[in-house]
Amino acid sequence: MAHFAQLDDNNHVTQVIVLNNETVGEPDLTYPATEVMGQAFIMGTLKLSGLWKQTSYNGSFRKQYAGIGYTFDADADVFVAPQPFPSWSLDENHDWQPPVPRPSDGTWIWNESSLSWIES
Repeated sequence: MAHFAQLDDNNHVTQVIVLNNETVGEPDLTYPATEVMGQAFIMGTLKLSGLWKQTSYNGSFRKQYAGIGYTFDADADVFVAPQPFPSWSLDENHDWQPPVPRPSDGTWIWNESSLSWIES
């Protein structure tokens, strides 16, 4: 199956749809050719407007599978997950990082009010 994410004017994912492999030319074609085929099907046959980007269910391209609320970074050609907490920042790999590293042992949850990890 081929998965496509619809982007709004701010590159936020508003919905994700699934197309069958034959619609995008698989198994003869692979990404990025499947994206072009899928976009043509979405606009021509399904009559859905907007910008659609193919997303990989297993993360083999565009970093990770897109979900509603994710953002598409066009410069890096990746989908970025929503920011989990206001204090977290995006690193060079497009992953959200806490201001304090997570302890390596045990089970921890982030406490935004104290900006610290709390053992659970």
